[in-house]
Amino acid sequence: MTPDAAQSRLAELRATIARHDELYYRRAEPEISDSEYDRLKRELADLETRFPELAVAASALDGESPTARVGDDRTEGFATYRHRQRMMSLDNTYSPDELREFHERLAKLLDREELTYVVEPKIDGLAVSVTYEHGKLVRAVTRGNGIEGDDITANALTIRALPRKLHPVPGGAPLPDIVEIRGEIFMTLAEFERINKLREEAAEPLYANPRNLAAGTVKQLDSREVAQRRLEIVLYGLGYCEPASALPATQSAWHELVRAWGLPAVEKYWIARGPDEVWAAVQELDRLRDAFSYATDGAVVKLDSLPLQREAGATSKAPRWAMAYKFAAERAETLLRAITIQVGRTGVLTPVAELEPVHLSGSTVSRATLHNRDELARKDIRVGDYVYVEKAGEIIPAVVAVNLSRRAPACVPYVFPAACPVCSTPVVQIEGEVALRCPNYDCPVQIRRRAQHFASKACVDIDGLGIAMVDTLVERGWLRGIPDIYRLRREDLLTLGKSVEKSTDNLLAAIEASKAAELWRFIHGLGITHVGAASAKDLAQKFRSLEALADARYEDFIADKKSVIEGIGETMALALIEHFNDPRNRAVITELAALGVSPAPPPEKSTEPASLLLAGKTFVLTGTLPGMTRDEAAAKIEAAGGKVSGSVSKKTSYVLAGAEAGSKLAKAESLGVPVIDEAAFLRMLAG
Repeated sequence: MTPDAAQSRLAELRATIARHDELYYRRAEPEISDSEYDRLKRELADLETRFPELAVAASALDGESPTARVGDDRTEGFATYRHRQRMMSLDNTYSPDELREFHERLAKLLDREELTYVVEPKIDGLAVSVTYEHGKLVRAVTRGNGIEGDDITANALTIRALPRKLHPVPGGAPLPDIVEIRGEIFMTLAEFERINKLREEAAEPLYANPRNLAAGTVKQLDSREVAQRRLEIVLYGLGYCEPASALPATQSAWHELVRAWGLPAVEKYWIARGPDEVWAAVQELDRLRDAFSYATDGAVVKLDSLPLQREAGATSKAPRWAMAYKFAAERAETLLRAITIQVGRTGVLTPVAELEPVHLSGSTVSRATLHNRDELARKDIRVGDYVYVEKAGEIIPAVVAVNLSRRAPACVPYVFPAACPVCSTPVVQIEGEVALRCPNYDCPVQIRRRAQHFASKACVDIDGLGIAMVDTLVERGWLRGIPDIYRLRREDLLTLGKSVEKSTDNLLAAIEASKAAELWRFIHGLGITHVGAASAKDLAQKFRSLEALADARYEDFIADKKSVIEGIGETMALALIEHFNDPRNRAVITELAALGVSPAPPPEKSTEPASLLLAGKTFVLTGTLPGMTRDEAAAKIEAAGGKVSGSVSKKTSYVLAGAEAGSKLAKAESLGVPVIDEAAFLRMLAG
């Protein structure tokens, strides 16, 4: 390769990797597989080795190379916190030979032939560092750029498995004054499937894999939204510790200490002496990993001796004493029969590969994602090609490459449609987005998706108005927007088939009942960008009607650069204002009111309490009470002159806790706030 060609390719690789770093670390929306990304990094590293002067010049021009730094996961909206000890990445390999070379380098560096290692599962999640001071959890921070990360403490407190206090080890060393414990936040496969099932019922796009969903969930600005998804954590690494004498001498002993402190530790690890035992352990892990509850994409090999770890040191981005061996994703080759374009609720056009069915990772695959127009063109995927398919994150099939040796002359480049395949409206690309969109608000597919979301269980919950029925109503022309749900006529519905009287009457009854559904369900059902169920409840409490919400101004959400409504930040505020600035969205509110829709606002707070038993007292509710709902308990508190708050502080009088109480209980204990159960609460009401 000539220097000019190398310079051009080096610049291209740096730009491409930077873009994929942004997608993976900050947006949790990667477009390529880990193996594809690693190949790009490897190619860049090889070029920098062959042409060091070009690498130096490139770094001087546009900053440090991606090969010399960790990916930066910091995002707007979070305070940052500096790690006491730098949080690094790991070098990785897909080659058993390179794993042996890793051992040989260490043996030479440490002047030792015999080395003992620990082999751990590599969990596919979001790297995190949790800090305990005198045994109490005080902070959780993402890796960030390795030096500082996002403070996600509020979201980490929603993780049930993460204890707020460490358990001292009987007869062991005292708890350290300060200790940073590193690990991974992840989502189990079962929780991932539960959430995707709900999205499927609501006709929303499915999430690609548990890692992306976990990372995206952790970066939500509203911890109540986070709490609706069950995140998990595993802790295995060590950062700063004071005093150092509190530490054991080996990595394996560290795992046992983590478990003894009551923290969620790796469920299995291997002690291996020398490279042969390391490889045997890696292979055994590969055989066992399908039984794990989480996605495992490799094995991490670490020196067992902590003093030898310190002696080996680190490069600018990774320790020399550890390496990740990544399992190659199972790949299958099959024929690409066609490319179809799906149109989502917001008009996004997504290309989908229609494949000759092929067996892959225990299931038969006939469709796979092609991500977007740019990825389709970059990989030059053509109808009639034989393509390689992998399961991204071992969940969602994706086309990763083309077998060019089998390309037929008749295969021509795919031309992405310039118009919506459903309504023929010219597509547009919003600045800063990769996706193309159909801008036609009245596109039949978008109408279907909006109606399906509105009628789903997560929103106004109209039983009988599922995907098939919505599709039929749109095809008949009876459903052109959400208000048309309330215009459906019995005589029309009876023409849809024989013996449909009962199902028709049931559907109309469900539609009529939904007119008085809780206000937050309507707000959520409108499909406003960034507004989930928890945020919809806060908005309902504040504005108390759809009309008032539609009329809201920026200062109703943000005043003096601070949120007026807890959990509603500037991003969501701007999304709400933009939504209702669209005359079509305002018209929906007007039409719903004209059709008799009267959402039920949250219970009014009593201004004249029947009793003053709880006057001046502030309560926070958490967990499931045995004899009443939390709404019923809140009504009793307010009726007795008390106040109900959503968060625990030093001003909280009592926390009323039921079964499966979460982070609020832990915070109450840390602040010394009294915690009472339902029985004590009822005694309090009785005076």
